[in-house]
Amino acid sequence: MSVQQISVFLESRPGHLRRVLDAFEEAGVSVRGYSASDTGDYGIVRFIVDAPDKALAVLRDMGAAATSSDVLCARLDDTPGELARVMGIMADCGINVTYSYSLISTYIALSVKDLARAEELLAAKPVELIGQDDLARPVTGEGR
Repeated sequence: MSVQQISVFLESRPGHLRRVLDAFEEAGVSVRGYSASDTGDYGIVRFIVDAPDKALAVLRDMGAAATSSDVLCARLDDTPGELARVMGIMADCGINVTYSYSLISTYIALSVKDLARAEELLAAKPVELIGQDDLARPVTGEGR
């Protein structure tokens, strides 16, 4: 079970990220998480959204260089040590996490080299993976 991550290359200038976010809002796309990293004159922004196909269309209409890839997304309990527990399980399974970032609530996106192998290894572990359909539902403060 995986979710789609959208990566977009933006010029590192004031207002460029805002234009993307405004376009997402206008199209009715909800951002569930993002990570922005600066690489000099350009930055890479990674998004997890509720409607990735719609978000990609918005970006392409804007002329932005954007790609889509699958990442794992795990739900964490809101308890001390939970992130360490999940990262420990990944390490014990021999899964290298190339980068990760948090989403709204207690979700984290994990980019791994072999997604299918990671999903298979984690299926029998106490790590709850979520899918794209889970992200399409509004997050509330009550339960999951």
